[in-house]
Amino acid sequence: MVKQFFSPYKVAMFDLDGTLTDSGRAITSSVEYALSQFGITDQPRQKLETFIGPSLYDSFTREYHMNDEDCNKAVALYRDIYEKERMYDVDIYEGIPELLETLKEKGFTVVLITSKPLVFAEKILTRIGLDKYFDHMVGPTLSDHSSDKKRLIETAISTYNLEKKSCIMIGDTAYDIKGAVDAGIDSIAVTYGYGSTSAMIREGATFVADSAKEILSFLC
Repeated sequence: MVKQFFSPYKVAMFDLDGTLTDSGRAITSSVEYALSQFGITDQPRQKLETFIGPSLYDSFTREYHMNDEDCNKAVALYRDIYEKERMYDVDIYEGIPELLETLKEKGFTVVLITSKPLVFAEKILTRIGLDKYFDHMVGPTLSDHSSDKKRLIETAISTYNLEKKSCIMIGDTAYDIKGAVDAGIDSIAVTYGYGSTSAMIREGATFVADSAKEILSFLC
């Protein structure tokens, strides 16, 4: 007799960059442009990819030890080129539309939890046709420098009256997994994005998924 799997989850919270979309080109090329205005060139791609996930302010401070003035200038330069030329240079990961469609058919509440300014995230999802699957979207304003996923998750739970035990966070970086653990919900670490799988496991990921199909297997 085959034992049936009963999932406790009814709310799927998704990170955007590196989880739903491959936005590496858009982000790293915008970072390269901002850095070039400071005379910083020829940066290794691996270092540029550390900007995918956390806030820009945190990344410019951490990786290039910029003071507040230079950090604000770098972020402004990034956002200018990103919004004008790079924002829609993204690819949807294989199987993501089908995953979201299935979750909606099964009655899931689907929530976006992103450290990208919400105004950008909304435009991107609308352009690529994924906006229709989301019940709620939570992210910072342009003036909010924080990328604290715990705070964003808790904001979603309180604002939309979600039951914590029914929520699960899906993301590709240690920031996503730590945010979920700190907020007291389960998580799925996806390996096809830009984060370190070992780092996500160290942060306490509940599950590890290599594909959209495998994500679905943990949800229903």
